[in-house]
Amino acid sequence: MVELYEKMVQEAMMAQKADVETIKNKRGTQFRIKDTKAYLDVVEKMEATAEQSESVINLHVDSVKAHYHILDSLTDTIRPEDDPFVEHYQTPVILEILCDEDPEFEKSLNKFIEAIGKAEALIGKEVVRRYGGFYGPTCVVDFALMPGSTSNTINRIVKTTDIPENHKQAILAAKSWGMNTSYGIGEVFANEIEEGTTVAQAVENEIAEIKNIYQNPVEAQAELMDGAGHTSFDVRKYMSQYRDKMENTIKAAMDDDVHYGNILTVPAYCVGDISHHIAQSTFNMCKDDVTMAIIEATTEVMDSTLKKALPNFKNEHEVLALATGSSACAVEYILELDGFNAPTVVDLLTQRFHNYVQLYPTRGAAAELHNSDFMDMIYRGWGHIDQARKVLNGSSGALKPKVAGFEVDLEPIHQNEVIMNPQRYTYPACAITVRFSSLMRLADYPCLLTSEPVTATLMTNIIALHKESPASPARTCKNCAAATLVDFRHNHCQWREAV
Repeated sequence: MVELYEKMVQEAMMAQKADVETIKNKRGTQFRIKDTKAYLDVVEKMEATAEQSESVINLHVDSVKAHYHILDSLTDTIRPEDDPFVEHYQTPVILEILCDEDPEFEKSLNKFIEAIGKAEALIGKEVVRRYGGFYGPTCVVDFALMPGSTSNTINRIVKTTDIPENHKQAILAAKSWGMNTSYGIGEVFANEIEEGTTVAQAVENEIAEIKNIYQNPVEAQAELMDGAGHTSFDVRKYMSQYRDKMENTIKAAMDDDVHYGNILTVPAYCVGDISHHIAQSTFNMCKDDVTMAIIEATTEVMDSTLKKALPNFKNEHEVLALATGSSACAVEYILELDGFNAPTVVDLLTQRFHNYVQLYPTRGAAAELHNSDFMDMIYRGWGHIDQARKVLNGSSGALKPKVAGFEVDLEPIHQNEVIMNPQRYTYPACAITVRFSSLMRLADYPCLLTSEPVTATLMTNIIALHKESPASPARTCKNCAAATLVDFRHNHCQWREAV
C-alpha cells in the first residue's frame, strides 16, 4: 500500500503547489482563466490504482477538465465578486441527471421536498436562530453537521422522510460538499424580515426557496446568481455545457455502483481552484509578502511532513489526517510567533461575530464561514503545539508536535526569510503584530491553508477506495473551536444522528 500512499501525497501536493506557484508568479497582475492551466495539468495526471474505482477518479478529472474548458470558452476573466460561486454549478446539474436517469431517486427527492413543506416549525426555529446569531460563528454551508448549518437542518428533515437510506444520504450529501446551489439557510428570511415582512410570511418564503433548490436546482442556481448581480459569464450556458460534458461520466459512475452521495460531491469539490483559489481575489490578497509567505511555508510544512511519514502510514485516512493536521500546526505556530494563540483569536472573532450580527442583520449567509474554518484549524493546531511545548518543557531543541503519532516538521517556517523577518514589513523596532495581521487576512480566506486542493484530492482517492460509502458530510464531531472555548452549542449538533 506504500505505492498508494505515495500516489496520494504526490497528487495532493502537486495540486497545492500548482496553486501556490501560480499565485506567487501572478500575484498583483490581472487574472485570466488561462492562469489556472497549471492546476488542470496536474489533475489530468491523476489515475486510479488497481484498488481504486476508475469511475470515481473520472468524476474528479472530467469535472475539472469540463470546468476549465467551459469557463475558457465563456469568458476571459472573472471578477472577484463572482469567483466564490464557480464551485456551485456542478451539483445542481448532477442532481437533475440522477433524477432523469433514476425515477426511484426522483420519487425520493419529491418526497423529501414534500417533507420540507411540512417542516415549518423546524425551519422557522433554525432561521430565527441564524438571523439572531444564536449559534455563534457557524458554517452555513458546512461540510459537517455543526449547529446552524444548512446540512444540520436538512439532516433532521430527511430523517423523517420515508425513502431508502441511500437516497437520504445522497440528498444530505448534495447540500454538504455537493453545495447544491449557492443558497444558505436563512438568507431569504433575514432579508425579508429587515424589509418589513411578517415573521410568518418570511418563514413561508424561506421554505419556498429551500424547496426550489431541490425542485429546480439548475434554474434556482441561475436565479440566485441573477439576484447576486453575477456578470462574469452566462451561468445558464455554463450549466448546460457542463451537463453535455459530464453526463456520460455520471452515468458510468452510476453503472459502477458509486454511491449517489459521492457522485454528487466529488465533481464539485475539486473545481474551486480554477477561478476561485487561483483568481483575481487571491492575486490581490497575496500582493502582501507576508500573506504569501504564510501560504508558502504552510505548504512546505505539509509537504515535508507527509513525505517523511510515507513509510509508516497504516491506512489512507492517516494521510488525510496528517495533511490537515500538519497545516493546522503550521498556522498555529506562526500565530504563536507573535504571541497569539488559538484561544485568544477564537475569543476575539467570536466577540466580533456578535457585534457584526447587530451591525449587519442581513449579512450574507456565508459571511463567517471561513472565520469558522480558520478558528477550527488553529484550535486543532493549538492542541498539538501545546502538547509539544509541554513535552519540550524548558529544554532546548526543536518543537515537534505530533498528529496521529507522526511528527510535524516545522522547520520550513524557520527557513522562510519573510516570516522570520517581520521587521522588514512595518516599523522595524515594533514588528510584533505583522504575522498576526496577515493571518487575519487569511482568516477570511484560509482555503490554501486548510488546504482545500489537498483535501479534495485526498478525499477523491479515499472515496475511490470506498465508492459505496457516502463520504460527505463528515460523520464526526468537528471539535468546533467556538463551541469548545466560548459557546455552548454541542447539544444542537447532528453528527451522531447523521443519516
